[in-house]
Formats: sequence, structure tokens, C-alpha cells
Amino acid sequence: MPDKRITLRKRKPYATRSNKIRKVKTPGGVLTVHYLKKQAKPPRCGDTGVKLNGMPVRRPREYARLSKPKKSVSRAYGGALCGAAVRDRIQRAFLIEEAKIVKRVLRQQEQAARQTKKAAEREGIRKKKSKKGGSEATGVKRS
Repeated sequence: MPDKRITLRKRKPYATRSNKIRKVKTPGGVLTVHYLKKQAKPPRCGDTGVKLNGMPVRRPREYARLSKPKKSVSRAYGGALCGAAVRDRIQRAFLIEEAKIVKRVLRQQEQAARQTKKAAEREGIRKKKSKKGGSEATGVKRS
């Protein structure tokens, strides 16, 4: 199409990113302007940056007009994280809990070992005392 002069339909005359136009010839032969919207980017996972499946690609303000089932996926963190990120979070939480349990069990085993050691020491002390005090208790003197 040869470069003909056109009149803009909006008041903003500057060639900015939000003011892109396409020249269109109407069936009546008149050259007119169509204003183009900005191209939308797909929503991405907050952890991995991967495109979220099952989510429509719209401009941010257009999501307000969509119904809730169209804006999310029926899963925990449905419209915010991808499935792999959710799986990693679940595994990490599980492993952290397991590590806590292992620490608790080891601590209990250490305490039990200390108690048996103390009990053994007490028994040893009692045996020594009973050996020393055995003759005194009977009243027989050693010479």
C-alpha cells in the first residue's frame, strides 16, 4: 500500500509503544486507522519462570473480567506456580519434617545413653561405698 496520509482518531499523536496503529483500507476505499493493543505475555511461574499451562494469555487488566476458573488451575498455588514447583515445595517440606524427626530421635537416644551412663556410674560409686563400709557396718575392725 503506498504511504498515504491518514488522520489519527485519538488525540495522542506520538509514536509511543501504547499508540501503535495499522493502516486499513475500508471497503468504501477510505484509508483509516486501527489502533493495536499491546501484545500480552503469558503468566509465568513465580519460582521457575516457566509459562503456566491452562492460563489464558491476556493483558493484566483483562484478567479482572475473566471468571475465577479461567484464571487458575485446580491445584494448590494454581495460578501462581507450575506443577513442578509445587511438587518441589511439597518434597522439601516433607524432607525438612523428616530431618526434624531424625534429630528428635537422635537427641532422645543421646539422652537415654547419658542416663544409662550416669546410672552405671552411680552403681559403681555405690559398690565402692559398700566395699569400704562393709567391715565398719559389721563392727569388726581391721588391724
